[in-house]
Amino acid sequence: MENFSVDDSYSSELNEASTSSALPVAQHRHLFIPVLNIVLSITASLGNALILVALHKETSLHPPTKLLFRCLAVTDLCVGLITQPLYAIAVMPRGTKINWVVLDYFITANYVSSFTLCGVSVLTSTAISVDRLLALLLGLRYKQVVTLWRVRAVLILFWSTCVAGGLMYIWKENTTLIVVFVFVVLCLVTSIFSYTKIFLKLREHQLQVRDHVHQGQTSGEGITLNIDCYKKTVSSISWVQLTLIICYVPYGIESLLWINGIYFHYSWLSTATLVYLNSSLNPILYCWKMREVRQAVKDTIRQFCCRANELVVLHIHSNE
Repeated sequence: MENFSVDDSYSSELNEASTSSALPVAQHRHLFIPVLNIVLSITASLGNALILVALHKETSLHPPTKLLFRCLAVTDLCVGLITQPLYAIAVMPRGTKINWVVLDYFITANYVSSFTLCGVSVLTSTAISVDRLLALLLGLRYKQVVTLWRVRAVLILFWSTCVAGGLMYIWKENTTLIVVFVFVVLCLVTSIFSYTKIFLKLREHQLQVRDHVHQGQTSGEGITLNIDCYKKTVSSISWVQLTLIICYVPYGIESLLWINGIYFHYSWLSTATLVYLNSSLNPILYCWKMREVRQAVKDTIRQFCCRANELVVLHIHSNE
């Protein structure tokens, strides 16, 4: 199997450095990416664990929509717990004496988990944008059409497809990258279509409400309040999707370059790290754009701190 995350260019650079006094400098330079990923692994794990607790307490979201947000948080949590530690190990400098067989397993596990988890993240964020569009178009029929068991079936399909895509990397690296690129483009087009349709429908609704106001009708007030709540949810997921695009596009460009035989080692490592950074940014976006989630996170942290203080006091008293 051909490796392209930690490849011959990396080992040859270390070999060259080992013949001179520049080895410590080279190793310190190579340590930046793995150390950064370890830090991001911790922030992604803690942040998304808090978000899952907050979503459990949150009651304003429709259950199918909440399940989609939970799935997104679970994938980000798994990136922090599994994928980033594997990546940090895979790109860790090892000098000239390196067990390439063991390293090859870490690289393979990293890529399989990356394609699986990041693929589910992209598909789930796209599904949330479609869910928000259906909520606007279907109106009262939305809860009858978008049910919990249907969303579960869609998520099972997402996970099955992405696991198969991740495992396909073991046999067909180039094919996997091409398939992933096509899937990402399709998801991007679907999301753009959904948000464009949502914008046009909301604009049409605002014009209708304005006409009702001019005609002295007040029946649209309740709908306006629902629309305001709906806009907040759409704003939240649109920020999540925009951040995902910013984090994923550079890696997609690097993948296309690699397929065409153009490879830049540090650029590849940096764009991969940017993809993993998305898992640490999502909890921040949830807390920023969703007031109920932000309050639930604050309550959870406060309860944890109180519990920790109680345990410290009990420990002190037990030692006296």
